[in-house]
Amino acid sequence: MTINELEGRPPISDPYHYHEWDYQIQLERPSWATVLERRPPLGELEVIEKIVADNKPVISRLKYLIESMIPQAMQRIRRQEDGDELDINAAVRAMIDIRMGQQPDTRIMMRYKRNVRDLAVMVLLDMSESSNDKVRGHDYSIMDLSRAATVLLSDALDRIGDPFALHGFCSDGRHDVHYYRFKDFDQPYNDLVKARLAGLKGSYSTRMGAALRHAGEQLKLQPKSKKVLFIITDGEPADNDVRDPQYLRFDTKRAVEELARDGITVYALSLDPHADQYVARIFGAKNFTVLDKVERLPEKLPMLYMGLTR
Repeated sequence: MTINELEGRPPISDPYHYHEWDYQIQLERPSWATVLERRPPLGELEVIEKIVADNKPVISRLKYLIESMIPQAMQRIRRQEDGDELDINAAVRAMIDIRMGQQPDTRIMMRYKRNVRDLAVMVLLDMSESSNDKVRGHDYSIMDLSRAATVLLSDALDRIGDPFALHGFCSDGRHDVHYYRFKDFDQPYNDLVKARLAGLKGSYSTRMGAALRHAGEQLKLQPKSKKVLFIITDGEPADNDVRDPQYLRFDTKRAVEELARDGITVYALSLDPHADQYVARIFGAKNFTVLDKVERLPEKLPMLYMGLTR
């Protein structure tokens, strides 16, 4: 029995070590940050049911978009040189051409193609302390909005059939990057996942580079040609053991570039009104959206996803 089990604390994974990029010396610091996976706390399912009830208009708008994105099971491709079965119409035309002494079109077969969206997506939630802040002029927090957006997006993805994972992170210094898996790719989107989302709470800081590298390791295992990592964040990379604000910005930029080389697109949805000062430098000119009206996040995230992956 482990000490955690004896003391009734949730178990923590073996450590995962990741390098960090030090822009001042232009070198990687090997095994510099440590990610520890923790079991997410469970909340009440009523929280999720209320999100669905409160967002009925958004859900009905999404329904139309979702239906247009669900692949039709089989597509018939006509006029092929070889295929699965004879294309009767093309064969008849070829026979007529032969009878009339003309050169027939030899493409008289049909092939069936199964339509599948060749895509995997990871949603990574910034769960730092600042996400508990109330949205200006409202009685709900940034975390409440992130949860609502994640629920609406998950509902849409579940119906489209795209494989997806929902993870989250915060950090308490480089030796303790907390990482939570609410849903993995091979898990169904069910009541257990919803209860984990209901239990979301913000704490500590935002060591983004380490969390992106860890999320990328899971995404790399997906046998899909297109891989997208969405990060929803309300601030810039920061941690309690880092004084130079540029250090973690440059490391996160480096992590984004490393993932791009592995075929993973990182897209940031920032809820920080001042993000324009740094977000393009970290994620690239086209791979981010800054939401000036944070309260629009629940409707914006699914629509943004639909646009990016159509």
